[in-house]
Amino acid sequence: MATTPLTAKYPAKDHVVRTFKTLTYSLHPSQRDKPQVIVLAGSETPYRNDTDRELPFRQESNFFYLSGCAVPGTFFLATYHPDSATVSTKLYVPRSTLEDLMWSPAPPSPSEARAAYEVDDVFYKVEFVDHLKSLPADALVHVLPRTGEFPDVRSYVDKSSPGHPLGNSGSAVTEEHLLPALHQTRLIKDAFEIALIRKANEISSRAHEVVMRVLGLAVQGKIKQDNGHGNKRPLLPAEWLIETEAEAEAVFVASCRREGAFHQAYLPIVAANDRAATLHYCCNDKAFAWGPVTNRHANNGRHLTSMASRRECGSVLAPQVLLIDAGCEWECHSSDITRTMPVGNGGKFTTEARAIYDLVLEMQQESLAMLCPGVHWDDVQLRCHEVLVDGFLRLGIFRSAETSHADLKSHGDLRHDILTSGLSAAFFPHGVGHSLGLDVHDVPSASKPPKTGKYFVPGSIASGSSGAGGHESFYKFLRLRLPLLAGMVVTVEPGIYFSPHLLGPHMDSCFLDKTVLARYESVGGIRIEDDVLITENGSENLTMVGSETAWIEEVCAGEA
Repeated sequence: MATTPLTAKYPAKDHVVRTFKTLTYSLHPSQRDKPQVIVLAGSETPYRNDTDRELPFRQESNFFYLSGCAVPGTFFLATYHPDSATVSTKLYVPRSTLEDLMWSPAPPSPSEARAAYEVDDVFYKVEFVDHLKSLPADALVHVLPRTGEFPDVRSYVDKSSPGHPLGNSGSAVTEEHLLPALHQTRLIKDAFEIALIRKANEISSRAHEVVMRVLGLAVQGKIKQDNGHGNKRPLLPAEWLIETEAEAEAVFVASCRREGAFHQAYLPIVAANDRAATLHYCCNDKAFAWGPVTNRHANNGRHLTSMASRRECGSVLAPQVLLIDAGCEWECHSSDITRTMPVGNGGKFTTEARAIYDLVLEMQQESLAMLCPGVHWDDVQLRCHEVLVDGFLRLGIFRSAETSHADLKSHGDLRHDILTSGLSAAFFPHGVGHSLGLDVHDVPSASKPPKTGKYFVPGSIASGSSGAGGHESFYKFLRLRLPLLAGMVVTVEPGIYFSPHLLGPHMDSCFLDKTVLARYESVGGIRIEDDVLITENGSENLTMVGSETAWIEEVCAGEA
């Protein structure tokens, strides 16, 4: 049977070759004929304080990209000889003692690692420093920056061989080029990486739908609300209700774990009602609102610090939204999906929440329609703001600043004035998306190049600015600022938020109708996010869970 990307070895050797190509391109011509060496340390197993117990281990992304190895405490060495155009790779694995094996599973032996990973040779870790000493004397040794963000291979060498340099005594060591080269190479995904991201999306999409369907079953009364006391037993999964943010997170994570996804790609954001206006809300510990939702400004925009009783305000769930921004990873490759769903009101959005949801969906659909190679991400960001302004004018949240009918401007002029005022950034303050891959906010140095100069992607030189219009605040938090290329994977995640902290400075805007705005403030926030592959002729949405308004309501109401 022919192997598929998910059953074959991770293509680490090809990643090394591509990285060396990018790396040598970035060097001064006088350095390109020298032997080039990449030296990396893998992550160590973390431990919780005073417990002697491991915390979940996750390999450093660049190490995994070049080795395919997720074993803690490993080292990697790659050498490129320009004169012969040959690349060799070596992996160094820890050797376990009998005492180690009493507590933990053994790491792979060198022979097992050779069979598992696409590297040329594997040795025990104790041989690593001696191999460094035998590197070519004129080699240029590349390491990651010593910032605390990455495992520091130099610290290990300093401890193992005090006073000896990293590499041969004549080798030059630099941290200037490796990280930018890795980011630029990782920006374009190969078929194997795309398959892993697709797998993560499939699992996460199902997990989002599971949460919606559990909410829908409760609406239909199909979950027995028996606390188990009669049988003196705990509740079983089929009896779980979702009435708190924590319960929604538990169902999502459990769905991912039962499908084999050990890690979440990031800590889930699970925010109900007005807490959905906080972009990176991380508490996930509040109960849903019961009874009517109070005016959100009454608490000056602060979140309640204690979990309210589920039914202290009434006997039914108050109409509200539940925003879940969560995605698992599969073999270190991420997914990043957001769905906003109705809670209470029989599983239906309120009139105001539905209007905002429909507008965010329109922002996303307009963005998705633009995606193809050559389109600058700044232009996608601007289009989201244009759609938001048009929608708010329809709803009456935005209005003309003119009081005289004779002075009323055309729609196009009014839209231009509102866009240049920056008012829409108070409702949509973040970027429409970012690069996605081994990391959620993937390859930042390649995604957002410096304001001056050029950025390099293998096979392409392009400007880092589109000259898109609007207000400078539209682009302040944009994590991707370059033209799209085939093979990139990006998130598309517009949102609209009613945050008193962001709206406060704009409440006196002549374009804002505060009376109409007050009707929508209790919506809190709505975001819709999918993961999208840029193809040669357009794009492919890798996220499977639905986002159409009617489908979301049918599922959350238990009607689908």
